[in-house]
Amino acid sequence: MTEIAGRTPGHHWTLDDIPWDGFDRSKVSAEIVKVIKAAAMVERNGADYGRYLANVFADDPGFRSQAEAWAIEEEQHGLALGRWAALADPDFDFDGAFADFRRMYRIPVEATLSVRGSRTGELCARCVVETGTSSFYSAIRDAVDEPVLKDICKRIAADEFRHYRLFFGQMERYLAREPLSVWRRLKVALERVNEADDDELASAYHAGNRLGGNYDRAKAIGDYQSRALGFYRERHVRRASHMIAQASGLKPDGWLARAVARILWTVISWRGRKFRAALV
Repeated sequence: MTEIAGRTPGHHWTLDDIPWDGFDRSKVSAEIVKVIKAAAMVERNGADYGRYLANVFADDPGFRSQAEAWAIEEEQHGLALGRWAALADPDFDFDGAFADFRRMYRIPVEATLSVRGSRTGELCARCVVETGTSSFYSAIRDAVDEPVLKDICKRIAADEFRHYRLFFGQMERYLAREPLSVWRRLKVALERVNEADDDELASAYHAGNRLGGNYDRAKAIGDYQSRALGFYRERHVRRASHMIAQASGLKPDGWLARAVARILWTVISWRGRKFRAALV
């Protein structure tokens, strides 16, 4: 398995800091492993997102260097999750699964303009992604008892919250040069939330779990979400809604943010309820 040597700029941990010897197979369920395998695919793909951001922000060397460091950290998240998955499932071929994922899904790494229509919109979308990942890994951390996975998710969740602050700060800087109304930012944010049903996660689940056969996006994303959403508790959704509202320019404690939180929690709890017992 590929490893990233040394401590990346601004990074507070490496794979060597994780207490791998504490792995407890008795506290692992097959359902957890399926979700982690998919997450490892997406996180390890951080290099492509780093290349994309470097192109979109080609004339901003300060942010480019931060985006490059961010991408390295994302890759390391994937390597940590992949290594844990290999402990849980000794037959798991992380490199082979990742190669399959790369054949199935690629982002437009050569694009020079943001797919969000503006660089402010791009940074808003990145805030939403980091919101989703920080809440996701916080939810796993709080739901599982396996000590190594709990440690990894604690580290990743902290990183992702720090990444949110990075992108939010850059978005505020870009608002001065590329203004974007609150409603446009909210539209970008909601569109990015909706993209959780797209091919990236579905392909990651299919490839990570080596399902074989024909790729069925709807089935793959349904299987992934029905398991992953079972980790969440209302507090995780409430915090995520607060962060999305902040990125959109809304009052985090305003009525609209509270309404979004209630809707999200209703959907997530309904989808994840029947699988919750199998995950913990």
